[in-house]
This record gives sequence, structure tokens and C-alpha cells, in this order.
Amino acid sequence: MTVRTRILILLGAVAVLAAVGLASVLHASARADRRDHTQAGGPEVTSGKVTLTGPGRMVFRNMAWGPHRDELTTVPATDPAGPRTASGVKCLRFYAGSGTGVCLQAVHGAVSDTYRALILDSRLRTRDRYDVPGIPSRARVSPTGRYAAWTAFVGGDSYAGTNFSTRAAIVDTRTGRLIPSLEDFRIVKDGRPYRAADVNFWGVTFAGDDRTFYATLATGGHTYLVRGDLRARTVTTLHTNVECPSLSPDGTRIAYKKRVAGLPKDAPWHLYVLDLRTMRETPLAESRSVDDQAVWKDARTIVYALPGDYGADLYEVPADGSGRARRISAAAVSPAYLH
Repeated sequence: MTVRTRILILLGAVAVLAAVGLASVLHASARADRRDHTQAGGPEVTSGKVTLTGPGRMVFRNMAWGPHRDELTTVPATDPAGPRTASGVKCLRFYAGSGTGVCLQAVHGAVSDTYRALILDSRLRTRDRYDVPGIPSRARVSPTGRYAAWTAFVGGDSYAGTNFSTRAAIVDTRTGRLIPSLEDFRIVKDGRPYRAADVNFWGVTFAGDDRTFYATLATGGHTYLVRGDLRARTVTTLHTNVECPSLSPDGTRIAYKKRVAGLPKDAPWHLYVLDLRTMRETPLAESRSVDDQAVWKDARTIVYALPGDYGADLYEVPADGSGRARRISAAAVSPAYLH
């Protein structure tokens, strides 16, 4: 092969790579441009006043393409697919309780993104800011609004795999006191003190006593439901194979996702409800794998997100194992029901 031929081949390869790069940029630009335009047949979204004190409403992150994508929006809880009122506040994950909200945000930088947690008042004004060490995953507020929690991935990107690490933090919204990691709490596993280097926590959910919480503990290749005590700074294992727990309004049951043998490795979960008194598990009627921390709409109904055309859609299913799952809202995620 002559030098001239080699040069021509090199120039041709460079031209192909340049064309591919340009096409990728143009495709990304076009996709980003489409995200800014209202989707045909999508939900109606308009700017307006959004608060965290209106009973009978649902507040959530709007995923519909258009000028209000990623904003917190609200609808009547009885009409979840109805017209949405958008707040202008953007969140990746969100939750609220008793007029207090937690909003996990991305801060876009020139080289990479960073993340933060905002504590919001009832009018969605920022009261406090906290750095989040990785990609936000879960968020919760206690029923009284006294405590907020969030989970972030700090290594890997999926609960489905084993190569990940998480940080679960809890903050006292009254005093601003932050517990940056539950890994500092004393662990009681199977009735005995336990320590291990591979401990991870995620998916905090609060009881109404401003002391008790539940979460997932992962260690030794297994996951456990733990009950935490904010005053004693302890967590105690209660049940195995529990991820992303969500406590019922009366504090007697836990909704959660459970790994089921035989399901695909990238979609291994089924929704269950655990009776905390009897430790009896009830499988729910949703047949698809749910990678979410479910929400209790009320004492009878579980709400959760599944992948949709614009990111995620919300579904509901009875909490007693009966009935069937049904979609209640398209292009939506991170719901909180206001009471």
C-alpha cells in the first residue's frame, strides 16, 4: 500500500467520523428542541400557583415534553390525568408531607453535573440547600414534615446490578441538622450487633412519631427491611428481601419491591405488601417489574411509576392483592398526595 493510498484512507476515515459526529450532534439538538415543544396529544399543562397545603391534590414531576417538562405540577387526586398546573420549580425526585417538600435537583456544569437537595416550604420557596453526593434516586418527607430523606447513587447506576453504592441521608427540617449517611448508625442484625464494609442503605420511609423510620439495608449479597430509631441512632433488621419500603398511612404495612427468582436480571422485582404485625407478605396484582419506591394514595391503593414514552407513567393497584393495575397518569413521576 502506497503512502498516498494510506493518506486517502486516513482522510476518508476522518471524514466518516466527522459526519457521524455531526449527525449525532444534530440528532441530539433536534431531540432537545422537541423536548421544548408541547407533544401532540399530551397532557394540558399551564403555569399557575402550586402549593403543598391543598388537601385532595397530587403534586408530581411533569415528564411531558414542552416548556414545563421536569417542573412540579399539580392535579386533583380524583382526576390524575386531568389538566396540570405547573409551578416553575424543577426536580428530579420529589416528595412532600404537611406542607414541607424535598426537591432533588441537578446543577448543570460545564464539565459535569452536581446535585443538591432543596427543602421547600408550602409555597415551594427554598428554605435550605444540601449537597447530594451522587445521582438522586429516592426522596421522602415524614408525615409531620419534620424530617426529609434522600438516597443517591455514588457508584454504578442501577439497583438491578451489584456494582453500586448508595448514600441515604436524613435532615431535621426544623433545625437543619443533617445525618449525611445512615452508615453511621449502629446495626442490629438478627438480634446481634453487626458491622461490615459493604453496608448500603436506601429508600427511607417515615412513621408519624418523628422518631421511627424504615429503610433497605444491603450487605453480604442480601437486602433487609430495617426499622430505624433517630434518637438511639440504631437500625434493626426485620425481614429479608425488601427494597424501597413505603409505610402505609396507619403505620401497619410496608409496600415494597421484592426480587423474585426466575425473573430477568435487569427486571427482577415484584410489588408486595408486608403486614408488620404478622410479617405476612401479599403479592400485588402488578405483573411487571417495578423499580420504584411506591406511594400510598390511601389505605387501599398503591401508586408507582413504570417506564413510558416520555420517561415514566403512573399506575395504581389495590394494596390487598386483588384487582388489577391501571395507568392513571402519563408522563409523570414522583407523586405526593396532599392531605
